Amino acid sequence: MATTHGTPVRQQPGAHTPAVNRVWGLARIAIGWIFLWAFLDKLFGWGFATPSAKAWINGGSPTTGFLKGTADRAFGGFFSSLAGNAFVDWLFMLGLAGIGIALILGAGVRLAAITGGVLLVLMWAAELPLTTNPFLDEHIIYAIVLAGLALADAGDTLGIGRWWGSQPVVRAFPILK
Repeated sequence: MATTHGTPVRQQPGAHTPAVNRVWGLARIAIGWIFLWAFLDKLFGWGFATPSAKAWINGGSPTTGFLKGTADRAFGGFFSSLAGNAFVDWLFMLGLAGIGIALILGAGVRLAAITGGVLLVLMWAAELPLTTNPFLDEHIIYAIVLAGLALADAGDTLGIGRWWGSQPVVRAFPILK
């Protein structure tokens, strides 16, 4: 409970302090950058996770490396069959870019959290069984944080979420907030 001059001040349920809001805002931007960076590196092959020769703009498939590497996993047959599929490549890249941009801007955080969570859970499932932990890895942690971002209205701090939420289409369809 917060205090003012030694007197306890009750906060509204669900209310956050400005410091908490800033932390959620920074977390939103950081995770947004992770998604956007993955998109940019796979698109241009800047040599971090994707070499130039395998860049999407050079004819490479952004899904092949990861999905082909899952062939010996529990669901490997399913996931490796998706590798290199043009539709899956486009869907994956549009997802990375859209989720990243939405999170960085703070507009569409709810939708980005849902789609990002689905993407992360699918990537987690593709790696089952995990080699370093029986069930938990960074994909699940990021998915949980994405849920927290949506629930905390994290786009309203350090982003355009408050303005975005006031738009008629977003008021009509709150999932777009």
